[in-house]
Amino acid sequence: MDDLVKEAAEAILAGKLVGMPTETVYGLAADASSQEAVLAIFAAKNRPHFDPLIVHVSDIAMAEDCALINELAHKLMKAFWPGPLTLVLPKRDYIPDEVSSGLDTVALRCPNHPLALALIEESKRPIAAPSANLFGRISPTTAEHVREQLGDSLACIIDGGPSSIGVESTVIGFDAQKTVYVLRPGGLSVDALSEVLGYEPSVKSMEAVVAEDLNSRSPGLLKSHYAPQVPVRIKGPADEWPTGKEWGCLAFQDAVEGVAHNEILSANGDITEAAQNLFASLRRLEASDVQQICVELVPEEGLGIAINDRLKRAAGGA
Repeated sequence: MDDLVKEAAEAILAGKLVGMPTETVYGLAADASSQEAVLAIFAAKNRPHFDPLIVHVSDIAMAEDCALINELAHKLMKAFWPGPLTLVLPKRDYIPDEVSSGLDTVALRCPNHPLALALIEESKRPIAAPSANLFGRISPTTAEHVREQLGDSLACIIDGGPSSIGVESTVIGFDAQKTVYVLRPGGLSVDALSEVLGYEPSVKSMEAVVAEDLNSRSPGLLKSHYAPQVPVRIKGPADEWPTGKEWGCLAFQDAVEGVAHNEILSANGDITEAAQNLFASLRRLEASDVQQICVELVPEEGLGIAINDRLKRAAGGA
């Protein structure tokens, strides 16, 4: 694996793209300091240039090369890095405008995966790495998922096994008073943030993101995202499951009768397991012969907030 990391680092320094494992999902990695390499990410993903990228760093010292870090941000980095927390901070000139879609901020995180950290350290560059899938599609949680959609665009793929968390990082921003708010729920729970902050940060709804013009501040904030190429609808608490051979269902714990394809996130009702299985389950439903997908929301606690966020975006904000 050391040889593959070295090969991948050489590719990064040559301006090429690499499939990189992280604990959240697999990333499409390139040198964040290179305008040309960053533009190659947008081209490979067919990603609109108004949607900024997350920059991955190996430690706080590298983060300081990329952004102006306030005292509270530094405290949160020390508490949660490496880990699934992304912070949106004022950008330094070292990071090209293409990364941040012309904004004066940049989204930074330090991944908690040994191979991701090894790649950053070997290349000695901050690495821009959105999810390694075509824009708007289901995020990849295995190397094979990356290979299916983007294999022809990559110099190599580092196979780090299935992603241990399975949903993207939690993204936070800071208001003028340096109060934290959550732009995107993710792999770090609001409860964990609250313990360090001493208060519960507000979680911006999709409607608030649009109303307050925050959707361009971070990746993953579009109303329709993480979506299969099959229509998805949300099952309401009082609704019956649909039946018929055209339907596939994604349930939290219990199988659904009378449909063509069933996926269960966690038979034991384990939210962590549900997050790990989310995107792979959606992929299997997409690959089946179903014409419509019905999904069930999970309990709104811990990682359940992030799971439900992804399910709602898969359903186009329903």
